[in-house]
Amino acid sequence: MEPASSPGVLARARWPEGGDGVAAAGVPGFVHSDFAPVVVAVAERCLRRGYGSAGVPAGTRTGIVLVSASGDLASAEHVRATVEAGGRIGPLFFFQSVPNSVAGHIAARWDLRGPVVCLSPTGDPYADGVAEADLLRDDGDADEVLLILIEQAPDGPTEAVAVLLGGGARP
Repeated sequence: MEPASSPGVLARARWPEGGDGVAAAGVPGFVHSDFAPVVVAVAERCLRRGYGSAGVPAGTRTGIVLVSASGDLASAEHVRATVEAGGRIGPLFFFQSVPNSVAGHIAARWDLRGPVVCLSPTGDPYADGVAEADLLRDDGDADEVLLILIEQAPDGPTEAVAVLLGGGARP
């Protein structure tokens, strides 16, 4: 999902990593799918590696760029199958907004003060995400960007990578 070493990388994390259980811990308000729990797990792991328990320094604007070609595939499939069978969709299945909602959840939980952008890549997911992160930093909208790449495989585990990108010296 990403090169082994990149300039400007302040911290990185993956899901799963050695010692991870079968599933990421649940996230209140998100049901059925492991999309949100995996995004939260990898993001928090990366942010803890970058900032430790002190959290993001005051005045640092950290944005989020979440990149996924398929979005929350498991929830979308559940909704499709339920509608096809004539069933009723539960109110928590606003599947179109899961990527935005979970990115906002992370921003609120970590008091991140930068923009939140969700992308469906047209090319290489990491390159597209880095290009968006660079744009946010170059335009002055963010000092650092938490880049999260996630894909749900229909027949395998969900995998994700988070990379905290900075433009230079840490504040």
